[in-house]
Amino acid sequence: MEIIDQGEGTLFTDPDPDKARFFFRNKDRKMVNKVMELKTAIAKFVHDGDYLGIGGFGANRTPVAACHEIVRQGRKNMGFAGHTSTHDMQILSAGEVYDRLDAAYVVGLEARGLSACSRRYLESGKVDITEWTNYGLTVRMKAAAQGVPYLPARNLMGTDTFRKSAARMAKCPFTGKKLVLLPALYPDVAVIHVHEADVYGNSRFKGIAVSDLDLASASKRLIITAERLISNEEIKRDPGSTDIPYYLVDAVCEVPYGAYPGTMPYEYFSDEDHLREWLSVDKDLDKFKEFLQRNIFDCKDHEDYIGLNGGLRKMRELRTKELLLQKED
Repeated sequence: MEIIDQGEGTLFTDPDPDKARFFFRNKDRKMVNKVMELKTAIAKFVHDGDYLGIGGFGANRTPVAACHEIVRQGRKNMGFAGHTSTHDMQILSAGEVYDRLDAAYVVGLEARGLSACSRRYLESGKVDITEWTNYGLTVRMKAAAQGVPYLPARNLMGTDTFRKSAARMAKCPFTGKKLVLLPALYPDVAVIHVHEADVYGNSRFKGIAVSDLDLASASKRLIITAERLISNEEIKRDPGSTDIPYYLVDAVCEVPYGAYPGTMPYEYFSDEDHLREWLSVDKDLDKFKEFLQRNIFDCKDHEDYIGLNGGLRKMRELRTKELLLQKED
């Protein structure tokens, strides 16, 4: 295949499917109880220097509790897939967790505004950045899920994003047309928040999946955080509703309200007041350090964090708001 052009960006992960297959071949796929505390799961499966993938979409179904715990445990020098990444990016930037970033949608919290802390960190010179589009990262995860080194797409061509990416452009051997080759992305570890899971890791979620199904298949280690645990008998009664099968999962952590202050579809709406507080306080470095100390480092877990910011009363309000919005739809 004739390579016509290639981007200038750094490829942070190895797209070789045989090397990934060697890892997956030796991964324990036994149907055993994988339930553990989130603190234990992060300590066991998330390491300095790993490449990290985070599930969800924007501030929807994002594993915020896990992001807090990663910062709380002081992880550093990680790679990060900034794919539709909003508040999770803000948290990880605040902890300076990553030093390599595949950037698609980052820094912005959608209509809420831009994260000063994320921008400050990216402009500090401490982070090596390679650019992609959201679709580009989606295709990269799909290539990994399919066990191929790359997938072709008609994306990025003629843009500065291609120039800043690590993609290559080639001539199609069948048609002679130009195609962009997007390399497979195999994260070392990923965290995905779901509505329900059994003790083995069979997981269900509602709402849009975006790339979570491919992320689950592509990742070498997978931590599931769940709003609630359900029985395996319940899973067996409706096997077609299982989105992520147990054999992909390494840890199951029951974390009620684990996406707070983001939205969990059909469960609770986002805490817009608290997200605005994050965006406001992160403009002042000294105030932000105090804010992080109080909201992350001084909290032993996510339950403490929620208690600090309104507790169950606030969560009942957010649940009511989400149910009313669903009824209007």
